[in-house]
Amino acid sequence: MDLQLKGKLALVSGSTAGIGYAIAHTLAQEGAAVIVNGRTQAAVDEAVARIRAETNGTVHGHAGDLSQADAAEEAVRRFPGIGILVNNLGIFEPKAFEDIPDEDWQRFFDVNVLSGVRLSRLVLPDMKRANWGRIVFISSESAVQIPAEMIHYGMTKTAQLAVARGLAESVAGTGITVNSVLPGPTKSRGVGDFVEGMARASDKTFAQMEAEFFEHVRPTSLIKRFASPQEVASLVAYVSSPLASATTGAALRVDGGVIKSAF
Repeated sequence: MDLQLKGKLALVSGSTAGIGYAIAHTLAQEGAAVIVNGRTQAAVDEAVARIRAETNGTVHGHAGDLSQADAAEEAVRRFPGIGILVNNLGIFEPKAFEDIPDEDWQRFFDVNVLSGVRLSRLVLPDMKRANWGRIVFISSESAVQIPAEMIHYGMTKTAQLAVARGLAESVAGTGITVNSVLPGPTKSRGVGDFVEGMARASDKTFAQMEAEFFEHVRPTSLIKRFASPQEVASLVAYVSSPLASATTGAALRVDGGVIKSAF
């Protein structure tokens, strides 16, 4: 299927590894010019080189913490005409509720929510002038089923759903769409490292820890395994394309059936 992304410029925040990298790679493979973002120049350069080599696509790099206003403004100033924005930048950390200080609540909101709000606000004028654009928030199944082990993270993922829906309402009748994508447990670099560490500490294999996780922590999963970043990226690429012009204001699940609802 041709996703008709040739000639489109896409910015994927937090895209040097994991889900973000898979999204950037897939968009480049489909013909979009892609801006890869990460906090360090070394990580950005490595990701850009890999995607260029594997896709032969047009790939740019922008090093900077896009949770910071000056870095976000610089990115949009440096790359005018962004038509696809994927707000993927995010952090997570398991922590008991009573151990989460005010500073952590603020930090999680700034990185996971405000970064996407700010970038969306910055790219929207160009999208309105072109009467075309795609804004995608990478939320989580944790937005719907708040995890007791990281309530602050779940809060930010729910907030993303509200922002995305409200923004979609604000551009009703235009060629701009705004959606959220809700991955379930995914073997991103952070999750993979976390589970590998638990496996080593328990003298178990990754496969054993994975099986235990889905038996005890996410028992409602229907696929009973971690999704791959590519499985998430495939949905994001479609939603970012002209083919998805009737899909907007939606919370789209690629959660492996973890959310126990038909709706």
